[in-house]
Amino acid sequence: MAPLDPHSYTDGAHPVVSHAALSFYLDFATSTIHASALLTLSAPHSGDLLLDTRALAVHSASTDADPPEPIPFSLAAVPDPILGSALTLTLPPDTTSFRLTFSTSPAASALQWLAPPQTASAQPFVFSQCQSIHARSIFPCHDTPAARITFSLLLNVPAQLSAVAAARHVARRDPLPSDHRGACEDELWCATGRIVEEFQMEQSVPPYLFAFAAGGIGFRDLGPRTRVYAEGGDKVLDEAAREFAGVEEMVKVGELLFGPYEWERFDLLVLPPSFPYGGMENPRMVFLTPTVIKGDAAGAQVVAHELAHSWTGNLITNKTNEDFWLNEGFTTYAERRIVEVVQGEERAALNMGIGWRGLNRMMERFKDNMEFTKLKPKMAGIDPDDVYSEVPYEKGFQFLWRIERQIGRPAFDEFLKKYIATFKFKSIDTETFLEFLKTNVPGIENQIDLHLWVAGTGIPPDAMEPDSATYKKICALAAEFKSGKLPSEDEVADWSGQEWELYLENLPTDVEASQVTALDERYKLSESRDYEVKVAFLQLAIPTGCKCYFNEVEKCLKQVGRMKYLRPLYSSLAKCSSEEKMLAQRIFSEAQEFYHPIARSVAESILSKHS
Repeated sequence: MAPLDPHSYTDGAHPVVSHAALSFYLDFATSTIHASALLTLSAPHSGDLLLDTRALAVHSASTDADPPEPIPFSLAAVPDPILGSALTLTLPPDTTSFRLTFSTSPAASALQWLAPPQTASAQPFVFSQCQSIHARSIFPCHDTPAARITFSLLLNVPAQLSAVAAARHVARRDPLPSDHRGACEDELWCATGRIVEEFQMEQSVPPYLFAFAAGGIGFRDLGPRTRVYAEGGDKVLDEAAREFAGVEEMVKVGELLFGPYEWERFDLLVLPPSFPYGGMENPRMVFLTPTVIKGDAAGAQVVAHELAHSWTGNLITNKTNEDFWLNEGFTTYAERRIVEVVQGEERAALNMGIGWRGLNRMMERFKDNMEFTKLKPKMAGIDPDDVYSEVPYEKGFQFLWRIERQIGRPAFDEFLKKYIATFKFKSIDTETFLEFLKTNVPGIENQIDLHLWVAGTGIPPDAMEPDSATYKKICALAAEFKSGKLPSEDEVADWSGQEWELYLENLPTDVEASQVTALDERYKLSESRDYEVKVAFLQLAIPTGCKCYFNEVEKCLKQVGRMKYLRPLYSSLAKCSSEEKMLAQRIFSEAQEFYHPIARSVAESILSKHS
């Protein structure tokens, strides 16, 4: 066997799945999907073929012939805790396609099923989140970004619901017996009160970008190729439409900077608050947490990041999770270029400043395992969710910004466009990027220590803190906090959430409870609608023993499932006294059913580490 990816059973010596025709019957009563998949290979194959699965019940495997012939298959008896179970198929000679029928588990790691009482629309809801290695819990696949696929998707849902997917919407229509291809019985597929939503994805994507959602979903148009969807009715839709009104302009700016937008539409879906990330860059249908709707258009920066992925991440993809910085470092750089044009240089500099603080914070988090401060860490035997951090984002950004400073922005822009045009719809590794860099920027290896940046731990000495008047002023005000000086109302009069976030991130950690309460009494930060501000403040307050904020901490952990907030709050509580540890355990026991499985696993890991 020639392993292609440390997080996949895919054999690099064999062809991979290049197209999947999927039929899903969504059974909300049992939180399962009854499914069939017609999988097409990139080349004919005979003998054993391995696919990734996790907690799937595989019912049958057969040839795509009339009549179909059974294909011998077996699932590994004991699943690997990270990789799941290998599905081994023994294919007849020169097989190019085959059919599987299977069902998901109610505990599928990619799926969250919400009951009507958990949703604003009082309708059931389900959504997927496949990054990093969770597509295998929905359908058998080569679940590695090295194996890009096209797909068709039929979603059979209750007729009162709507479905969306990261693909072109073909039709909403009545079910046909020929649709399901063995996913379930005809009577179930074609039952009264069911509807089929049909989708096609003609552009190849890595499996982690496979995405769909179904529930009481409405929409508002934002522009000729942009629309916002949401669960929660007119109020949420109206707020989202106002927050993201400038999205069409952002797409145009992205095209000017990075070349044509290749995905036709750029739509947004605002998910329920249990969504574990700020945003997920699913092509054609970006998934967003409702916490990005802040009422001041600041949430557009998260959208700018997901939009930037349309070129770096979706169009060019990291080959494995060891090369994750190729997705996120490039995208963070591209996001800040878009923000610079749309919102100005000072706003982009604040964004960079927050990132700089985050990168330095990661050095403390990984001080006992500096491997994960490398741009290309060794990830075999490591769950990507356990070491997800700001390092690939911010150290990756710093590396690209260092190259830009060395060769100048016009030359770097030319390089970036050539890079995107050369590798679009491909998955590449770090070594491929470095060779392309050295070929197109001759002598760069003599000017920048490329090996230190990619393989070295920590922050290289030629990384740079952002330089802007606003950034420096906020950092200076934060430095004065230690001596008891609070910023005056005049000094913060023009501050938005981002300025407050940067200020809080730069405060010393060894502050007194009285200083924290004085700051909050003046500016009500614990009550902020902006979760970036609220969580940064609560993270500062918890170690001081300010029990008056425990209610806010509990409310936050029970209302929002975004891991960016769960991780620091649970970590802060778990590192304190037994009282705070017990509080964290109680909150988690009461809130865990609200969390997406990925977030639940991360919170469990934090609490067990500090138990």
